Amino acid sequence: MLEQKQGYKSGFISIIGRPNVGKSTFLNRVIGQKIAIMSDKPQTTRNKVQGVLTNTDSQMIFIDTPGIHKPKHKLGEFMLKTAKNTLREVDLIMFMVNAEQVLGKGDEFIMELLEGTKTPVFLVINKIDQVHPDALSGIIEGYKERFDFAEIVPISALQGNNVENLLATIESYLPEGPQYYPADQVTDHPERFIISELVREKVLHLTREEIPHSIAVVIDKIKPDDEKENMIRVQATIMVERDSQKGIVIGKRGALLKEIGTRARKDIEMLLGSKVYLELWVKVQKDWRNKSTQLRDFGFREDEY
Repeated sequence: MLEQKQGYKSGFISIIGRPNVGKSTFLNRVIGQKIAIMSDKPQTTRNKVQGVLTNTDSQMIFIDTPGIHKPKHKLGEFMLKTAKNTLREVDLIMFMVNAEQVLGKGDEFIMELLEGTKTPVFLVINKIDQVHPDALSGIIEGYKERFDFAEIVPISALQGNNVENLLATIESYLPEGPQYYPADQVTDHPERFIISELVREKVLHLTREEIPHSIAVVIDKIKPDDEKENMIRVQATIMVERDSQKGIVIGKRGALLKEIGTRARKDIEMLLGSKVYLELWVKVQKDWRNKSTQLRDFGFREDEY
């Protein structure tokens, strides 16, 4: 934590909402680089991802949480607990909804979780670029009838519409406080975590059906290449739950695994600012999402939240 400046504002902002409302897109937009993976498949985010935005007069620490949903296995229970725990001890809560989706049971459940909180809650209506402007007033009224929001801000995280106004409004609510992180730090996650997420993102993009939610990525090694200058060697294992899934991820003659590696390597090189040699393996760990020991081994640690 750095020395506190007079009049400087800082605070922690939790971003919660149903799966696939655009939380990670928003976080990457305001931070200015990819630290949270994005996919059109629900429940993409599994751990909380912390992004740091430092301005001249303020520092905002955004916490992107897993989409809140009814859990179907121990991993799902972990994701729900992670999302709920971030509501404690934050300075502001952003409840993000998708303008294209009708107010549903998932939104009602989240608003019930927020009942009684003394923390300011913003309703952030995302994807306004996908609906007619005349529809917004009806969407806003529907939510206002159910919860007393401190602010209601429509945005498009993808296009950037009204995002600067949202940030200015958030800053006005933050207390005076210290600069928690150096100005050039954009996340509290180590590079190893982000690299594993970048590999997982490519699997999400290139597979379908049960595969996306059945995988985890473990980084086995990151080290400078002994033979080539300015080259970093990354070794990673993609974990699946069944032998049939292993075959799908590898693909015919290894074609799909090669494509996953090609796409992931480009993002990892941008992250590390160096050439990367990426080696990928696929391993079966049966029913890992329901085994506490393997969840811990794969980085899902409840005691961190």
